[in-house]
Amino acid sequence: MSEIVKPAGRGRWLQLAFGVVCMCMIANMQYGWTFFVNPMQERHGWDRAAIQVAFTLFVVTETWLVPIEGWFVDKYGPRIVTLFGGLLCGIAWVINSYADSLTVLYIAAAIGGTGAGAVYGTCVGNSLKWFPDRRGLAAGITAMGFGAGSALTVVPIQAMIKSQGYEAAFFYFGIGQGVIVMLIALFLRSPAKGQVPEIARVSQSKRDYKPSEMVRTPIFWVMYAMFVMMAAGGLMATAQLGPIAKDFKIADVPVSLLGITLPALTFAATLDRVLNGVTRPFFGWVSDHIGRENTMFLSFAIEGLGIYALSQFGQNPIAFVLLTGLVFFAWGEIYSLFPATCGDTFGSKYAATNAGLLYTAKGTAALIVPYTSVLTTMTGSWHAVFLAAAALNIVAALLALFVLKPMRAAYTKKPEASLAPVLAQ
Repeated sequence: MSEIVKPAGRGRWLQLAFGVVCMCMIANMQYGWTFFVNPMQERHGWDRAAIQVAFTLFVVTETWLVPIEGWFVDKYGPRIVTLFGGLLCGIAWVINSYADSLTVLYIAAAIGGTGAGAVYGTCVGNSLKWFPDRRGLAAGITAMGFGAGSALTVVPIQAMIKSQGYEAAFFYFGIGQGVIVMLIALFLRSPAKGQVPEIARVSQSKRDYKPSEMVRTPIFWVMYAMFVMMAAGGLMATAQLGPIAKDFKIADVPVSLLGITLPALTFAATLDRVLNGVTRPFFGWVSDHIGRENTMFLSFAIEGLGIYALSQFGQNPIAFVLLTGLVFFAWGEIYSLFPATCGDTFGSKYAATNAGLLYTAKGTAALIVPYTSVLTTMTGSWHAVFLAAAALNIVAALLALFVLKPMRAAYTKKPEASLAPVLAQ
């Protein structure tokens, strides 16, 4: 066994690196979109809200189709699904470059979301399979590629939009990103049986649960509810960063930290992006050593306290920058902790499909976010939004320690016995 595992030990890090590169290539599909909105509005005269419908369509298709794409990964391997996803991502941005109507823009968004979801689900699921002993770290590093990958191309994209127009940026970056993903896809593969270590410091299932079995277990829905709470709680506080800074009247106030001086909103947005990427492998690594639920309790509680502190002290420019950074740092880890916990609980064989089903909680949470504007209008301030977000995070933290932890211990220690009553119903 040791002779089989040692070569895989080197090769699996290469597989992880391939996944990170693919995630970096699709990151602009979501995080680079903001640079194109104003140029499209100026060129075509489209309403900004109408343009942003395309982004909503992208998020929906990128999220809700992952379980289907994950099923193909589990059945046919990561290579073909990533090839398909890279092709769709490239096609979507090329269509964007020629789009002369909102309808065409929406079609491209759906195509791009499908492609990005295929790549995202494949890379995360494959990392869970290659690293059963370090799922938290592996999922975190992979998710970091998506969370921070767009930082590499922020300046080049903005420069091309300014010099050649947004159409050229869509066209050339679309082709470039799509081709790179497709080339990397040729080298992706799943581990063979017995090729990876099976010993981990965290509790893990002794069997592989099929997706149909997983969704019939109460523990899955506990995790799903926690994922929704965390995603919604974080999104409610972070998706409105610009309007919040404007209402606090500190958006353009200069802030000096570590020898750098920037407007408060610009400083916060830059710092938040970096911390949102760093937190994923960091807390994933922590969870590999102290346990998933203990790490969830710690990070979720920090998130809740950070959001509450932001509501109390956010009108101070320096506090705004530091506290939003803390909020992003304690929020981004959900994209490593939940996939890792899902793999630990339900096994590796169907990891891509199972993690994909859990990932749809992000789409569910996104449906809650628009109500922040309604709540703000009703109350006349952001205070109620912050309190609601903080409350959701604290509840999720308590659920992790006092509900999820004992439930998961029962599943991983006695999987057959724990599942039997559910399947008998």
